[in-house]
Amino acid sequence: MHIGIPKEIKNHEYRVGMTPAGVHALTQCRHAVSVQRDAGTRVGFTDADYAAAGATIVDTPERAFDCDLVVKVKELQPPEYGLLKPSQILFTYLHLAPDPELLERVLQAHTSAVGYETVADAHGNLPLLAPMSRVAGRMSIQIGAWALQMNNGGRGVLLPGVPGVPPANVVVIGAGASGSNAVQVAAGMGADVTVFDTNLERLGQLDAHYRGRVKTCHSVPLTLAQHLVEADLVIGALLVPGKLAPKVITRETVRRMRKGAVLVDIAIDQGGVSETSRMTSHTDPLYVDEGVVHYCVPNIPAACARTATLALTQATLPYVLRLADKGLAALSGDAGFTAGLQVHAGQVTHRGLAEDTGRVFVSPAF
Repeated sequence: MHIGIPKEIKNHEYRVGMTPAGVHALTQCRHAVSVQRDAGTRVGFTDADYAAAGATIVDTPERAFDCDLVVKVKELQPPEYGLLKPSQILFTYLHLAPDPELLERVLQAHTSAVGYETVADAHGNLPLLAPMSRVAGRMSIQIGAWALQMNNGGRGVLLPGVPGVPPANVVVIGAGASGSNAVQVAAGMGADVTVFDTNLERLGQLDAHYRGRVKTCHSVPLTLAQHLVEADLVIGALLVPGKLAPKVITRETVRRMRKGAVLVDIAIDQGGVSETSRMTSHTDPLYVDEGVVHYCVPNIPAACARTATLALTQATLPYVLRLADKGLAALSGDAGFTAGLQVHAGQVTHRGLAEDTGRVFVSPAF
């Protein structure tokens, strides 16, 4: 099979869909790989590295997309819409639910789109989303600490406090991969941390792990709102695979929060957890709404792209090899891998995506 690795073009996106080691693994299996020039340069992988691994270096995105299987990192950007081809497999983070135009263009192209964010393993975990969730979760606390500085519009609160001054109050909404990693860093910095989730078993695990250093709370609207209005930093880390993130923070609650408090909405790539959340970028990451500083950048891990690329590609490579060897037949008999197929043959093939976008769900057949 011919695999294409385009250069990412989203705002300040420096990750790359395949490392030279991944290219080498593919070429050793007699697959052809085309890598767009400078695709990995910013994270330390030169064109010479890719060429030595067996790739062909191509100069344009058109040539990188002119392949049977395209492996990316982020969802397609408008200049890439017209590069899709029928019967082609696109393997990347898709984030189709909050972007009707992108969904329509993928449907029209009759491309088979497999999303990292909905591929599951035998235990129902999300092995291709988890690495970036961990990075985003850990980064969310350092981002929040920065946004809390007064020069950024924040309250001027130091997360760990100092002797005689209490630490910041941090609320983490969601105890999955991103939320639990946010909790780890916030607790490690000495903040006063409360984590909300509806999964009591997961809350029990965190409670046992932190032995009282982190407070756990069952997430119901009234209790969550009561904690939010006392928070200095809020991390939105909710996920429903393939679907829009639930809006658990109302505008009225944001209006009641402390002026200069910060909301870091990790879930913004699926629409965000707050009624006040709207997408920003690494170029212009912050805005203030109802007196609260919002950070709603959808590709947080791109700021630490070297670490993020290595973490992501070690997880995706086994799946890329399976797709390269067998095409969509690699999904057959693997319900978790099939869950990644969100669009196929001009139809929506992920039930959650269909529900949130008002489309007809069609069970994939190939």
